[in-house]
Amino acid sequence: MRSRPLAVVAWTLAVALPLGFLTLFFLWPVLALVATGFTEGTAEGARLDLTGIPEVFSEPRTWRVIGQTLAQAGAGTILSLLLGVPAAFVLYRLRFPGRGPLRALLTVPFVLPTVVVGVAFAALLGPGGPLAWLGLDQGFVAIVLALAFFNVTVVMRTVGGFWAQLDPRPEQAARMLGAGPARVWWTITLPALTPAIASAAALVFLFCATSFAVVLVLGGRRFSTVETEIYRLTMQFLDLRSAAVLALVQFAIVALAMVVSSGLRRRRERAIAMSFRGLRAARPRLAHLPVILCFAATVLLLHALPVLTLVARSLRDTAGRWTLAHYRHLFAPPEGSALQGGVLDAILLSLRFAAVATLLAVVLGALTALVLSRRPRSRTLRRGIEFLDGAVMLPLGVSAVTLGFGLLLTMHRPLGIGFDLRTSIVLIPIAQALVALPLVLRTLLPALRGIDPRLRDAAAMLGASPLRVLATIDLPMLGRSAGLALGFAAAAALGEFGATSFLVRPGAQTLPVAIGDLIGRQGADNYGMALAAAVLLGVMVTGIMLLAERWRGTGVSEW
Repeated sequence: MRSRPLAVVAWTLAVALPLGFLTLFFLWPVLALVATGFTEGTAEGARLDLTGIPEVFSEPRTWRVIGQTLAQAGAGTILSLLLGVPAAFVLYRLRFPGRGPLRALLTVPFVLPTVVVGVAFAALLGPGGPLAWLGLDQGFVAIVLALAFFNVTVVMRTVGGFWAQLDPRPEQAARMLGAGPARVWWTITLPALTPAIASAAALVFLFCATSFAVVLVLGGRRFSTVETEIYRLTMQFLDLRSAAVLALVQFAIVALAMVVSSGLRRRRERAIAMSFRGLRAARPRLAHLPVILCFAATVLLLHALPVLTLVARSLRDTAGRWTLAHYRHLFAPPEGSALQGGVLDAILLSLRFAAVATLLAVVLGALTALVLSRRPRSRTLRRGIEFLDGAVMLPLGVSAVTLGFGLLLTMHRPLGIGFDLRTSIVLIPIAQALVALPLVLRTLLPALRGIDPRLRDAAAMLGASPLRVLATIDLPMLGRSAGLALGFAAAAALGEFGATSFLVRPGAQTLPVAIGDLIGRQGADNYGMALAAAVLLGVMVTGIMLLAERWRGTGVSEW
């Protein structure tokens, strides 16, 4: 009987720790930044001032920025779906040698740092690039292509994992009755895939609407989105009132996307629970050739070409000669370089921050996943679990710029702590952990929700305490997806740019911030060093994800 109070304490801590962390380091800073924009006067005599709302919405630029955000997110979502569904078919419904490693390799684009992808597409489409003649640099098409670069993977994994578990018998029956492949697709397969496709679309729209570094590098001021406009207003003009209004606009967009995504995700999970298991992939046939060609073109043109161009241009000077000068300059920066110290300093600092952030994100994510995997009979507890799920996902859609600036505003001796956190580096891994936490949760949770509740009930009937059930059933299942969760957390933390750019101290650059500083400076040397640094960062993240995929269990991860 003594185990029951211990179990109550344990579950209470499992809920309180993630919620406390989110409240202190996410909700408070974000709400404080918004509140600062809607108040005027001193701290003692501050009063509410909402005049900024009509002023901001009366500006034509505001509506142009909102329109561009929705247009870029919508176009990026459509392109990601058009390319991601064929990729899902090839990698989850066809059987061929090398399918596993290829599937793992195509996970890498999703976690590549946004600043690296922005630099890669700039190298491909910008001045001196092999496709510069298309005139797509600093334009809408370049941004949409870069957004699809990331999110084809999301569609591929979300739809593919669902597709692999569909019952094949309705398709087989339709073929036996004389239906052709196109009719089977439109009448049987596509309706069955609708929950997964719609869920992936909502998630991709969320990612596209909150993209920062890609738009900053490829769009500039002309193609600003709400995210980059918040950055411009806070960093260049210290216009917190206008930034707060735009932050509310972004909250509305994110909240809508998250509500739709959450509802569709639950619908997809219910469909998976009722679906046929153990489906064997088919061998490629001539009828599959158009889909295979579409997949091959996606891999070669959308994913491989920008990355290969980035590597090639990092190895060439302005005269077109092959050289390692850009890489040498990373270790011994020339005079006037934007790189503070050498690249090793930036790499080591990035790795230290990423290690702490990964530990925080995985611990908090594991606790949250254990709570969210419960299926209580109480309606109140079910609502509480849904609230916790939504709260943990919020950092995925809220501007990293808003988070970083909010932390600077609020972390002056928080909760009576005897020192100013803003003058330390501790806020950087905290911000990175907040960004990585939703990815960790969505990686760990499917494995736990896949446990048959009757297994826990049987263990309890045989006398196992709640903590014993947790130790013998839940934790081993959690361990199956721990490797992939570690990889996602480390990759996300290592490449985080938006919040970190606010929080780094002078002389202590992380590698993504160093790349951003190099791009922002004039001169061929700075640009060449940015290309080389982006290659190094991309190699580090790719290595982490390929290693994590080797630890990946079966039937885990929503990505």
